[in-house]
Amino acid sequence: MADPVILYITVPNREEGVALGRMLVDENLAACANVIDGLTSIFRWEGEVQEDGEALLIAKTERTLIDAATDLVKMEHSYDCPCVVAIPIVGGNQQFIDWITAETTGAAGG
Repeated sequence: MADPVILYITVPNREEGVALGRMLVDENLAACANVIDGLTSIFRWEGEVQEDGEALLIAKTERTLIDAATDLVKMEHSYDCPCVVAIPIVGGNQQFIDWITAETTGAAGG
């Protein structure tokens, strides 16, 4: 049975998001990746509150691929501590959910 998730990944800019998204899809670690540019992120880093522009990378994948996808992002990301979190998909268009599974079949762990 499919166990799809969304990976929520912040990146410093659209270009890095596109590059990471392409890597995830090329490696069958994600069925699809979307990049949304123009975020404003407010966060505490090294004891200081900061505000910076970012982009959001959203990748649709399977639960079994979270670790492999996270490892790839951590290896290729320009941040020391990139945001990569998995959000379960609990419903929706079953045909699309099945497509996520089909597109990630054959990846390491999938």
